[in-house]
Amino acid sequence: MSVDGGLPRRTVCVTGAGGFIGSWLVKTLLLKGYNVRGTIRDPEDRKNWHLKELEGAAERLKLYKADVMDYESLCLVFSGCEGVFHVASPVTNDPEKVRVAVEGTKNAVNAAANADVRRLVFTSSIGAVHMNPNRSLDTVLNEECWSDLDYCKKTNNWYCCAKMVAEIVAVDMAKKRGLDLVVVVPPLTVGPMLQPNLNVSVFRVLTYMRGTKKAYPNAVMGLVDVRDVAQSHLLVYENPAASGRYFCIGTVVHRKEFVGMLSEMFPEYPITTKCEDEINPMVKSYKFSNQKLKDLGLEYTPIKKSLYETVKSLQEKGHLPPAHMLPMPPRIPASL
Repeated sequence: MSVDGGLPRRTVCVTGAGGFIGSWLVKTLLLKGYNVRGTIRDPEDRKNWHLKELEGAAERLKLYKADVMDYESLCLVFSGCEGVFHVASPVTNDPEKVRVAVEGTKNAVNAAANADVRRLVFTSSIGAVHMNPNRSLDTVLNEECWSDLDYCKKTNNWYCCAKMVAEIVAVDMAKKRGLDLVVVVPPLTVGPMLQPNLNVSVFRVLTYMRGTKKAYPNAVMGLVDVRDVAQSHLLVYENPAASGRYFCIGTVVHRKEFVGMLSEMFPEYPITTKCEDEINPMVKSYKFSNQKLKDLGLEYTPIKKSLYETVKSLQEKGHLPPAHMLPMPPRIPASL
């Protein structure tokens, strides 16, 4: 069978296919006509069934039981693939998982090199970039910037540490193995979920919607739509001239602006308007550049639209009940 004017269908693999970004990447690749292999821990687990329902999945998606810590399982799945998208990585601040992120990346790079794939696209994180207390606010955060590894360790930011070390290791190993490697660097990723289970970034939105967070920190955050992240992976994979890192950042906002957008769109929910820090001035947003991906043709989704669809997705999947069904805060006796 063939697509695109008679060209043979291309086969690619997505590690961590059942996750938030992985699922949207699989969907994007299928819509573009690729044969897709997805690695997941258990193809029969109900939490992965949404992949089988994607358009084109019946004909062009195969799910494989594989673990990034099992090198041989990756070799089997990568064999015959034109490209690999290494998305799978633990999203946790558990220091014990740093080794999993790094060793899993080593296995993916070696397996891809042995399979002679055309290109490996590695999903990094803003955590590998912005954690540097010595950087001036006037500095434009771009693909040349890195976090301070010692600072990450001292402040127990183990997720940032893991993503930074894993990216450095991936680039170094790919160079030694002669493997064409391109890196996508997203910040906190929001948008509608394809998977039924909550993921870490969308859970953060949920905590504000449910009123779990009683105050927001005096801090800024980078945000991007998950569909833009998936599209960015496709763009850097398909463009022969693509190389190095690509920042996939839609916007940077203060938490006040973040909760403000949620409150404006969903005023019926108990979203906090209180800042944890009522003494110091509001932290200023850092400057950043996402021009490299724009040059490849990426058009960013307005973040307010992304947040709206995040909340609607939480409602549709049963994670966020109607506001009137949320438990009421405990009543304080008048005597107190």
